[in-house]
Amino acid sequence: MELVETTRRLTHRGALAMLVAAVEKAEEIGQPQCVVIVDASGVTQAEIRMSGAKFLSLKSATAKARTAASIGARTSSIPEAVRPLIGLATEGNVTGLEGGLPIIVEGQILGGIGVGSGSGDQDTEVARAGLAAIGADL
Repeated sequence: MELVETTRRLTHRGALAMLVAAVEKAEEIGQPQCVVIVDASGVTQAEIRMSGAKFLSLKSATAKARTAASIGARTSSIPEAVRPLIGLATEGNVTGLEGGLPIIVEGQILGGIGVGSGSGDQDTEVARAGLAAIGADL
């Protein structure tokens, strides 16, 4: 029985690289975004609300990042039927809105990235750019 395990962590430099890549993608598509990157325990490592992004989208981006880190899957994978109830039960901390992706490297969940302020497709596109910056599984 193992009592200690070795785990990977997303470094602050990795989080910053993801943030820069996400912002660049948002600028490229012309949609200011809120981007939040959390570690595997849901603690925020990096965040930005770009000029022109909706300020309340920072809250949804945080929920998206934490949800993706917690479930190890895209936020949109939460079944439609349970989305309202799970949102209520967790006081808005879990969401099924598009734009949250897990940060997975070599099969290990390192955290999540959440993006909000655009359409679901735009949010996901920006999140994918963040993942690509560190070579995370897409």
